[in-house]
Amino acid sequence: MLIKILTYNIHKGFDIFNRRFILANIKQQIRLLNPDVVCLQEVQGEHEHLKKKVNDWPLEAQFEFLADTMWPHHTYGKNAVYPHGHHGNALLSKYPIKYWHNLDLTLDKSEMRGMLHAEIYLPDENRTFHMFNTHINLFHRARVKQAKLMHNYINEKLHHEAPFVLVGDFNDWLLRLDPMMREGLKAQELFHHLYGSHARTFPCFLPKLPLDRVYVRHAIPVQGMVLKDGPWKDLSDHLPIYAEVEV
Repeated sequence: MLIKILTYNIHKGFDIFNRRFILANIKQQIRLLNPDVVCLQEVQGEHEHLKKKVNDWPLEAQFEFLADTMWPHHTYGKNAVYPHGHHGNALLSKYPIKYWHNLDLTLDKSEMRGMLHAEIYLPDENRTFHMFNTHINLFHRARVKQAKLMHNYINEKLHHEAPFVLVGDFNDWLLRLDPMMREGLKAQELFHHLYGSHARTFPCFLPKLPLDRVYVRHAIPVQGMVLKDGPWKDLSDHLPIYAEVEV
């Protein structure tokens, strides 16, 4: 079964310079793309100060605003918590979410991180597959520790033949973590496998750094692309990745 996936660091709904709140524009473009599963990083769950200052701040949480009626099944992993709010990763799905869990990857309070896990049910085939959505640290030594936590969780929780897709912002611009991710999970990185190089998604106006990834195991990579044409370069500091995978 072909699954269409979008992974996107939405920068809390602001443009690259934090001058314009453009969450409604992000919503419009994602709806036009119409993926089956949307994995988002830097999603603002609550912010008491901005809610009062920004005119078009949504009444509901950002992930609920984005999901609307198109993705009726969704979950949110609250990672960074502070007195006036919190943010984290979110997953929106057209298919029912049978189970979900947010794995805490925080190593110190300066960078509170996590990996969101959702087991997604495919009604037409009466089976499930697993989606993981993460955003990890800026420093390599911390990323290595977080990779081991992710490996341990996935390899312990999932049957060794269960199909899964792991996406997100890995902050691994020098590609030092990538071999460890592929080996530790016995997985393929979609862009590396299909095209021989990783997707470059940052910064949006001149994407040179390969921060965002798509890892698959017991699933078939079909295609992937960095969405850089049209309005995408004006919506966040990252460009989104669109991927198709057979599970």
